[in-house]
Amino acid sequence: MSENGTVLNGLDRIAAAFAQTGKQAALMPYLMGGYPTLADSIEIGEACVQAGADIIELGMPYSDPLADGPVIHAAGTQALQAGANVAGVLEVARALAQSVPVVLMCYANMVFAPGAEAFVERLAKTGASGLIVPDLPLGEGPEVGEACRMHGLALVPLVAPTTTPERLAEIGKSAQGFMYTVSVVGTTGERSELGERFAQVLERAKASTRAPIALGFGISTPEQALQAAQAGADGVIVGTRLVRAAGESADPAGAVGAVVGELAAGLAQAR
Repeated sequence: MSENGTVLNGLDRIAAAFAQTGKQAALMPYLMGGYPTLADSIEIGEACVQAGADIIELGMPYSDPLADGPVIHAAGTQALQAGANVAGVLEVARALAQSVPVVLMCYANMVFAPGAEAFVERLAKTGASGLIVPDLPLGEGPEVGEACRMHGLALVPLVAPTTTPERLAEIGKSAQGFMYTVSVVGTTGERSELGERFAQVLERAKASTRAPIALGFGISTPEQALQAAQAGADGVIVGTRLVRAAGESADPAGAVGAVVGELAAGLAQAR
């Protein structure tokens, strides 16, 4: 909801989050829905918001993920074993969307099994702001994009260092909410050396679209987050580091909140 009481749709909420971040770049934590439990993931998301998150990427656990590295894959497996399902994760989205834009990341089978319109309508009713489907290439499944447009949700595309210039331009023209820009070739996970890659990756992405650019995959420290922002990222996505923190602590929400606070402080430097 805006300051004048107007109810914003998902696209508007995402745009406002980028515009009003108060940091060098919007901080976008990833959390796995249902990990360690559904109740824990709500508490983790709330801790992220309190620590400075601007947008939350909420992962839907899936048995055969293609973009997830070993830490997030293991978390998804544990969430499924603990009973997490689509209905439960959508309730996590509903709880968190009251205070921050939530973008759901899930795989195409979950969208098409009930039908794109039914799935997107159900997601929109939670108050979520967007959807990421990493195994839905541009031009396929147009009904997903149409359903998102009807319900005011952003269908967020992904681009990689290997995306051709022609395809990058095509994706950039239709990008909604933000363009999820993958910093490295491969799956999610923490990397020690990334900073030198950021400028080139971001330059390509920015030249292709007017949408904000969010950089993800591999970013895990305040220093890397700041490097990404200074290289031109409008948003910084951090996932594996936070999922690892949740799994290593008897207080998952406290542990994740502490890391998010450090990341937020890093992005607030030298504005």
